[in-house]
Amino acid sequence: MQGLDEISAILLFSGMGVYALAFIAFTLDLARRTAAVSDGAVSGAERIAAARAAGGSVTTKVRPPVTATPSGNRKESVALRIGVVLAVLGWVLHLGATVLRGVAAERVPWANMYEFSMTGTLLIMAVFLLALTRKDLRFLGAIVTGLVVLMLGVTSVGFRVDVVPLPDALKSYWLVIHVLVAILATSFFTIGFALSVVQLIQARREAGNGTPRFALPGAIPGALALENAAYRLIVVGFAFWTFTLIAGAIWAENAWGRYWGWDTKEVWTFIIWVIYAGYIHARATRGWRGSRSAWLAIIGYSAVLFNFGIVNVFFKGLHAYSGL
Repeated sequence: MQGLDEISAILLFSGMGVYALAFIAFTLDLARRTAAVSDGAVSGAERIAAARAAGGSVTTKVRPPVTATPSGNRKESVALRIGVVLAVLGWVLHLGATVLRGVAAERVPWANMYEFSMTGTLLIMAVFLLALTRKDLRFLGAIVTGLVVLMLGVTSVGFRVDVVPLPDALKSYWLVIHVLVAILATSFFTIGFALSVVQLIQARREAGNGTPRFALPGAIPGALALENAAYRLIVVGFAFWTFTLIAGAIWAENAWGRYWGWDTKEVWTFIIWVIYAGYIHARATRGWRGSRSAWLAIIGYSAVLFNFGIVNVFFKGLHAYSGL
């Protein structure tokens, strides 16, 4: 099956290349819309200056929060459409790479860090593309595709391993259930993280504290809408992560004879659960809205990345199945 694994690697690199082109297209679209907004702001300032120079009075109006405009009233750029098409094409190549890796290994393709990353980024893109069918989140395209390219790049360079037989502890149906649900949770957390980052930028713009370094176009929803969307996605991810924690404890009892042993991986899984539980609780009952909730969501996702990229590699324990 080594030949299939090599084809899988070729498809993965091809998918990365297409994702990179999609990232460029999405970025060009954001740059175009940002330039249009900036030009409008400059023109307005010039009109005010001209009126004052002529001795006239200037009446200013408070601009309402920026909200999304109906797609029918907005001229879409070619770059935006190209970005979506390339993202779908990259996902198809990515899917082929993941399936062939599983066929080559004769098991599910998420038994080590390389495979987990491959499947995880596949589902991140799947959640993003499926979300586009319900809500226009294409403004996240640059962030999502950029993250996926970065993750796959690190994976291909640092985590790539050949197909090897499963360790005895992983020969269980819980490998399918526990890890797949963890990947799904991470996918929803990722999109929630991206929305929270954009929320912070948009909130700064709406507050009128000057033009942010990365000005966002008016077609992007307001900060409140972004916050609500991030909250809904994170709640779904939290439900999956809760099941991950419970399923992991059941699997641990089957494999090692105890539900909880304070293993490093177990502790960090619980820490992530606590952070996101705090995010949901603080927002729902303590009124933690706006930038505070966004930063808490970002901290939670940082813990997810630490759990995967640091704990799996540098900490030893019963969960040391990185394959490295």
